[in-house]
Amino acid sequence: MNLCWNEIKRKSHNIRVRLEAFSDNSGKLQLSLQEIIEWLTAKDEELSEQLPIGGDVGAVQHQREFHQAFMEDVKSRGPYIYSVLESAQTFLAQHPFQEPEETLPDGKEVSPRRRMMNVSRSVWKQANVASDLWEKLTARCVDRHRHMERTLERLLQIQAAMEELAVALEQAEGVRDAWEPVGDLFIDSLQDHIDATKLFKEELTQVKEGMKHINDLAHQLAISDVHLSMENARALEHLNNRWKLLQGSIEERLKQLQDAHRDFGPGSQHFLSSSVQIPWERAISPNKVPYYINHQAQTTCWDHPKMTELYQALADLNNIKFSAYRTAMKLRHVQKALRLDLLKLSSVVDVFREQELQHAEHVMDVVEVIHALTSLYEKLEEERSILINIPLCVDMCLNWLLNVYDSGRNGKMRVLSFKTGLVILCNADIQEKYKYLFRQVCGPGGLTDQKHLSLLLHEAIQIPRQLGEVAAFGGSNVEPSVRSCFRMAPGKSAIEVSHFLEWMSLEPQSVVWLPVLHRVTVAETAKHQARCYICKQCPIKGFRYRSLKQFNVDICQTCFLTGRTTKGKKLHYPIMEYYTPTTSGEKMRDFAKTLKNKFRSKQYFSKHPQRGYLPVQSVLEVESSETPCSSPRLPHADTHSRIEHFASRLAEMENQSCSFFTDSLSPDESLDEDQYLLRHSSPALEQDSPHGHLLAHLDCQDREELQRTLQRLENENRVLQGEYRRLKWKHEEAAASPQLLESGPGSPAGQQDEELLAEARVLRQHKTRLETRMQILEDHNKQLESQLHRLRELLLNVLSFKNSHCERSKDGLRKYTEKGGRGEKEDIFEALGKKSRKTTEQRRIDRIIDCLDVPHVKGKKERQEMLTNAGSWRTRRQGTRKDLSQVKGEEMWRQKYFYLRVAIIET
Repeated sequence: MNLCWNEIKRKSHNIRVRLEAFSDNSGKLQLSLQEIIEWLTAKDEELSEQLPIGGDVGAVQHQREFHQAFMEDVKSRGPYIYSVLESAQTFLAQHPFQEPEETLPDGKEVSPRRRMMNVSRSVWKQANVASDLWEKLTARCVDRHRHMERTLERLLQIQAAMEELAVALEQAEGVRDAWEPVGDLFIDSLQDHIDATKLFKEELTQVKEGMKHINDLAHQLAISDVHLSMENARALEHLNNRWKLLQGSIEERLKQLQDAHRDFGPGSQHFLSSSVQIPWERAISPNKVPYYINHQAQTTCWDHPKMTELYQALADLNNIKFSAYRTAMKLRHVQKALRLDLLKLSSVVDVFREQELQHAEHVMDVVEVIHALTSLYEKLEEERSILINIPLCVDMCLNWLLNVYDSGRNGKMRVLSFKTGLVILCNADIQEKYKYLFRQVCGPGGLTDQKHLSLLLHEAIQIPRQLGEVAAFGGSNVEPSVRSCFRMAPGKSAIEVSHFLEWMSLEPQSVVWLPVLHRVTVAETAKHQARCYICKQCPIKGFRYRSLKQFNVDICQTCFLTGRTTKGKKLHYPIMEYYTPTTSGEKMRDFAKTLKNKFRSKQYFSKHPQRGYLPVQSVLEVESSETPCSSPRLPHADTHSRIEHFASRLAEMENQSCSFFTDSLSPDESLDEDQYLLRHSSPALEQDSPHGHLLAHLDCQDREELQRTLQRLENENRVLQGEYRRLKWKHEEAAASPQLLESGPGSPAGQQDEELLAEARVLRQHKTRLETRMQILEDHNKQLESQLHRLRELLLNVLSFKNSHCERSKDGLRKYTEKGGRGEKEDIFEALGKKSRKTTEQRRIDRIIDCLDVPHVKGKKERQEMLTNAGSWRTRRQGTRKDLSQVKGEEMWRQKYFYLRVAIIET
């Protein structure tokens, strides 16, 4: 027992020693860990209490030095902390704890083992806290250090960039301050200053990028919670303001220069303001099209004042009877007014090449047209060494081009239009003009198709259209002319320049005015050693017209073109035109032709008409060829074709009513404008009747047929309108019927509804056909109304012509009665209102009495009675050839006056 007790005492002593040793070690370890925890907590609080990173380099550098000292202090404490943590780890390895912490009841003593486990658990907790605080503190120190380094680097970059930008902005501002005011610059140097300003703006691209880089750096610092110092922020803001002001100055300068160049530069319209005088002012519309303001009359117009005067002067040429010569004379005046008669084709082509006007289908605006015209007239002034009013010429030419090709003033014009207008009016050989114009519409192979040829002819026909003369040249439809040209190359889809030149040499109707213009130009300087048979001008200047029926009959261009004539001579025979002095060979040829024509009658010339141009098919003639074969034919197509026939005859007679020498020619001897038209080097034939005999061509049968046709069309129109109203009402009733919606498809009522629906569909189709037919009839009625209106005007003119002659005859008879019927020839002449010689009056009376033989008398009985009554007088006059003075007696003169009145009324 003693041994056991001793053993227990020994073990108890050992346990006591071990507990005392454990208690001492754990106590020291816990004290060390607690000290480390408190120190790390204090350092963490000290790190948190440090000021935010500054916004300038000096502050950041000072903070970095302080933080480096702080990190050194923390770093020096590191070995001790690591040793304590290792001791704790060793202690925990020797005295592990595995059981979870338990709460003991009150009053119960803790066992030594439980106490050791609690101590180990406490050491473990303190070691973990100390380790976490250490790692956190070191990580925060490293992060703050890196943040300071990055901030310092960015601040250094910002500082360096700000210094560089300040220098660059100072230099740029020096250049800006050296700029001259725009108003002091020369107009010719505006483009150079514009280029210099643009180059200066491009050079400042680096400054722009530098400013962007600085602002990006400042933005990055703000994101990282680093705000620039007050000094740096003010410096950056000042740089930004200077840069914005510099940019604004550059943009404003460039805008001022561009506006000045647009308004005052070579390509501007400012220099054109001098083309008008007070009270006129030249203004510009938003699409750059000029217009003109009259401040005195407070009006505006599209035409230049000089152009208005030119058009008024062109109106004086309307007394020229031939449309081709009238158009050519007008174009010659326009050509001279625009000074284009001095311009060579080579110069025009050079300007086109300089202005890069190679693509005919491109569109030009007004500024481009002005720039090209300015270069053109400057080149003309340089080549001719003459003084030209360039602003006036450019403005007038622009006005004319806009009137021809842009009458709506849209401010756009095709290059082909621009070229066509200038080439046609320039000074060049006509063949060269043809070749150049053909090249504008031909392809790479030198061929052109119908489409492109139509474009060219359409551009050319706009010139006479602007003068109001297009109707005489086939109208605006160029398709007949295109087909006529392609007949030179049968079976081909494209033609060559040789075909085009051959066709143009025939002077087709649509462009016949162009060769006439060239002949007018050549004839201006021509002098002919001959005397005008009418006005006695010698020598004849300009065109000379020689009769190929009468010897030594020459007429000047003024008398011929205006229709002047002389008494007793009727120029209704072939005429030869000369625009150059005649040679001996031409004189001999004309003598032979005149001698040959002496043996020819008027019927020969009527049966062999000749024209001086190549006619093209009219619209009515080509209508059938343009209509597809599958197109439906109207029920009354024959009626409308007859109406079109009457309309064409009416148009022909209207043209014929404008023939020459109407006052002096007999009804069968009037001249047709088309026969005289362009008869240079070929005779002109007579084949028309005067305006007073227009009704002779519309015989009674045609007029009655036309009236019947119109009446039938009106009746059909009324019937169709009634049928249309009836069908419309029936269709509405069928659509409104409620049974169509209530009955089923299988019932008898449903079948009836289906029949009604089918009938309604048929009615709708019929209604559509009727509406189409009515529209067609309305269009034809409108055409007929216009044609009837023209017929009424012509009838009124003829009736007024007859009434005037009747009134004149009545006045003569009244005067004769008041004088008591002296029966002498002096009373006859006084009653007639004539003051001519006896032979002339006798010839006129004979001609009027001969008119009784024409078939204009209403019936055979009346005609025979009139011829019987007039037979004795005519027999005595023709048989014995007595003079009028030998006829005496009041009854005879009254009879003569009666037949005179009858003849006048019938004619």
